[in-house]
Amino acid sequence: QGQLVESGGGLVQAGGSLRVSCAASGSIVRLDVMGWYRQAPGNQRELVATITRGGTTDYARAVQGRFTISADNAKNTVYLQMNSLKPEDTAVYYCYARTWYNVVYWGQGTQVSVSS
Repeated sequence: QGQLVESGGGLVQAGGSLRVSCAASGSIVRLDVMGWYRQAPGNQRELVATITRGGTTDYARAVQGRFTISADNAKNTVYLQMNSLKPEDTAVYYCYARTWYNVVYWGQGTQVSVSS
């Protein structure tokens, strides 16, 4: 069974930076898209950013210009660099991956907390 293993996250003051990483296990093959979603208490899970195998990126409007998604295809790993963090960025961040066969995987989630 394939899995996504997340790392990073934590607590930071407003204006600070954090990076989260997510590695797909070797049993996950033919990756097409990887990315990040987040869910704050009482809110629905929402898209943060995605990146295709070819390098095409997509960002939520709320994070454009502050967050950068990147990937190392050889390692099946995706990164999210988060700069100029705001308290409203506080959420559990979930790694996401979709294969060519439309099989979707989710990570276990990592907490990002931004204090004002």
